[in-house]
Amino acid sequence: MKAVIYCRVSTNKETQESSLKRQEEELLELADRNHLTVEKVIKEQASGYELERDGILELLSLIRDKEINAVLIQDETRLGRGNAKIALLHCILKEGVKLYSISHNGELQLSESDSMVLQIVGMVEEYQRKLHNVKIKRGMKRAVDQGYKPQKNLKNKGKNAGRDRIEAPIEEIVRLRRNQLTFAEIAATLRGFGYSISKATVHRRYQEYTEEMELEQNKK
Repeated sequence: MKAVIYCRVSTNKETQESSLKRQEEELLELADRNHLTVEKVIKEQASGYELERDGILELLSLIRDKEINAVLIQDETRLGRGNAKIALLHCILKEGVKLYSISHNGELQLSESDSMVLQIVGMVEEYQRKLHNVKIKRGMKRAVDQGYKPQKNLKNKGKNAGRDRIEAPIEEIVRLRRNQLTFAEIAATLRGFGYSISKATVHRRYQEYTEEMELEQNKK
């Protein structure tokens, strides 16, 4: 099983260098005892309350790229403190990555309070996904009711299957906006029909269109 060692101390004092070295040595021994192959050792000096850390961002990138199966830490506070710790535990565990700690001499055992919070976070995330899907369906239905015909408006249907469309049809954005859909609903509708677009992009494209129309009107 591929693993990454993550070591952290909270200050930049030179005296903390020995703590980082000790963490690394102990975690290498932990990896050996659990038959884990260490692919990377990440060490950093930063506050555990901060999420914007080079080391932790590198760790999350490795997890997202499915390159590792386990993370080794001294204890859960090395990942972070307070809300940052909960957020990072959630990001790691939801990817199916195992956590090993020196404090537990093996797989990390979450406290009852942390387990409860993570369960709540997971439930909230699941309901957010459901609400997002409901929003897409609502936007699509409203667009179709207002006369939007995807079979006529989506060109090259069936080509380049599996790839998101980058460009959005400005004429459809304008028409859906005139039918009183919000920018969020327009974005959700177009995503449902195969376009990769955000609310901000829809808003920007619509503003660009209206500005162009105003310039043309002024020229006349």
